[in-house]
Amino acid sequence: MTSLFGSRAPSRFSLTLVGAAIALGSLAASADVEARELKVSTVLSDAFPWGQAAQKWADLVEERSDGELTLRVFPNSQLVSGDQTREFSAMRSGLIDLAVGSTINWSPQVPELNLFSLPFLMPDESAVDAITEGDAGELVFQAIESRGVVPLAWGENGFRQLSNSQGVIDEPADLEGLKIRVVGSPLFQDTFTALGANPTQMSWADAKPALTTGAVDGQENPLSVFDVARIDQVGQEHVTLWNYMNDPLIFAANQQVWSTLSDDEKALLRETAVEAGAWEIAMTREQESERLAAIEDRGVTVTDLSEEQHEAFVAATEGVYEKWVPRIGEDLVEAARSAIDAR
Repeated sequence: MTSLFGSRAPSRFSLTLVGAAIALGSLAASADVEARELKVSTVLSDAFPWGQAAQKWADLVEERSDGELTLRVFPNSQLVSGDQTREFSAMRSGLIDLAVGSTINWSPQVPELNLFSLPFLMPDESAVDAITEGDAGELVFQAIESRGVVPLAWGENGFRQLSNSQGVIDEPADLEGLKIRVVGSPLFQDTFTALGANPTQMSWADAKPALTTGAVDGQENPLSVFDVARIDQVGQEHVTLWNYMNDPLIFAANQQVWSTLSDDEKALLRETAVEAGAWEIAMTREQESERLAAIEDRGVTVTDLSEEQHEAFVAATEGVYEKWVPRIGEDLVEAARSAIDAR
């Protein structure tokens, strides 16, 4: 009688081998099913500290989960077709699993995040840490979670400085009539309007071409962005160091995705986010002086404001607080100010 194995009936040993192979195949298939990949959104690539933070997170997760959980980073706002202000909404709706996002870009959906964009609120890095590590930071995280996103850890894009193609800016009058590219946040519009500038909202993808053609005269960003993107090559020959606001980054997860994770997976994602965030904050701050030196070496004129000059900008933007503190929340702003005073 001819069998499926040929002209001879299979031996008991042959059947054992076949059974083992089937069992191993089933285990492999099961492992494939259990392995999970989550999508991570970032605005910038890993040429920038921001993108490096997301990649660090992905590397740590893959290493510590032995590949059972992987994060795939989608840089340059790919998951929202280049519109960085849509990132939070996309994550809340489930189009994005995870993100390393900006407080600025998420502020249209989470008004409390405008805290960090209040002009000249945070004078130095210790003030930023006092907010994020204290009660004010916890209130911000609660506000994010109440809107369908689970915050996990802090990162940092750094203090934002001002550049332009027209000349030295060391007093508010120097901004009069200048077209300054700003992100899509009404608070930025109000701040630069108060300073006499003409703020022009556009995505980062559109900003460099606009600077190249002269459609805008200047922009504001951390030195890391200015340096890596070589903004000096598009006529931005003047930089003013004014530390007018800081842009913390937030590692976060979609609430529905988070609810499907095991306790171990949640702990892993949170632990690695905290570690990647701390790593990126330290790196960003350590590199600041090197970036500034590199920018100056390329012939950019750098203006460091005196205390008196700085106070003139502070005074010129006081009216912004009257409009925005009620929107952000009196209690939150007071908690932030108390943390700064006590640092």
